[in-house]
Amino acid sequence: MIGTRFMFELRRVWRKLWVRTSAFALAGVAVVVLTPLVSPLLPDWLAEIEAAESIESILSILASSMLAVTTFSVSIMLTAYNAASVSGTPRAVSLLKEDVTSQMVLATFLGAFLFSLFALIGIRSGVFDAAGRVVLFFATMWVTLAVVIALVRWITHLTNFGRLIDTVSRVETAAAEAMKARVAAPYLGGVPPQGPVQGWVPIYPEKSGYLCHVDMPALQKLGSEIKGAPIGPVIRLDLVPGSFVHRKRLLAWLAPELAQGPESDDRLERARQAFTIGTARTYEQDPRFGLSVLSEIAERALSPAVNDPGTALDVLGRQFKILDLWTQRGTAAEAEYPLVSVPGLEMQDLLEDAFAGVARDGAGVISVQLRLQKLLAALAQTDPAQFGNAALRLSDRALAEARKTDLYAEDLRRLEQLHAALRESLPPSA
Repeated sequence: MIGTRFMFELRRVWRKLWVRTSAFALAGVAVVVLTPLVSPLLPDWLAEIEAAESIESILSILASSMLAVTTFSVSIMLTAYNAASVSGTPRAVSLLKEDVTSQMVLATFLGAFLFSLFALIGIRSGVFDAAGRVVLFFATMWVTLAVVIALVRWITHLTNFGRLIDTVSRVETAAAEAMKARVAAPYLGGVPPQGPVQGWVPIYPEKSGYLCHVDMPALQKLGSEIKGAPIGPVIRLDLVPGSFVHRKRLLAWLAPELAQGPESDDRLERARQAFTIGTARTYEQDPRFGLSVLSEIAERALSPAVNDPGTALDVLGRQFKILDLWTQRGTAAEAEYPLVSVPGLEMQDLLEDAFAGVARDGAGVISVQLRLQKLLAALAQTDPAQFGNAALRLSDRALAEARKTDLYAEDLRRLEQLHAALRESLPPSA
């Protein structure tokens, strides 16, 4: 059973800008280095192609232009990051940094620049014979085609890259993916907490930060080392990804059978290593983070300096779609990691992450308040058991915030009617 922490870290590294650019740069250099090795394999008649004589001027144009384009592209990306941070929220910039198109385009430009530069060095130093120049000519044509395609993609991509609507869409996609994963595995593939933990051994982190990832396969493998068949879970998490932890904040509990014997210290350390703690929250196993980031964007749009309630309304609709994914869960599947218990998501926390800030900052904006009350009612009607009480509490809160403002009396009456309708629509058991 392979742990997921390695894949989690690998994905984080692969999304870094320098990884793809370095790979393409090395590929460009490798083409130049391998050219003298390939040229002896070509037939003699290819060496007579006259177009290969102009390769040096083509490479000179390519090298000078790619250096300028690469520098210009980097400045555009930095501008887009700053625009997303100012118009949206700094928590969304990480998604722009992981944008595949911008990374591939910049990697292509940098790879083409290094290819042409090293090719020119090889030509000027006499490394390439006539056949080598032919190989270099065809390689240059291929690189030029790749650059043209990258430029077209880049121009098309720049029409939206870094704009507010693009930032909001990226956050919505990340939050929706995290919610879908949690819908498929409400307890991260484990089972809900059950029974007391008296006599169990606590596990504490070695540093403070945010819990970014839990390696469930590693914990399952650790739990399976108990001799005999455990009746229930033998590892119990005390929190979920997205929680802030410190050296005195409990991570999990280990059953006495795991924490005793000569291997107890090793097992405790292995259990601790299954928790990835970082300096910032991540989207993968934390659907609440995506909802919080969307809420930040809506709150900024409602600030007096921006005064853009339309963006707040758009965000509210997107948040509803994400929360509605929770109502689409099917029959609970058999737990993939039955030896690990994990706390479930609290609907009250989800709704507060999504709507509490908007209810506060949009208290005096009737369009936002009306939309919020309607969306809360829709959630309560869709799944009263899960969202009923939480939606009603948020509705109470939003109405209380609205009453503190100078809303027109008729508008306030409409809000009170929506709130009353929500309360009356809930069954007594909700």
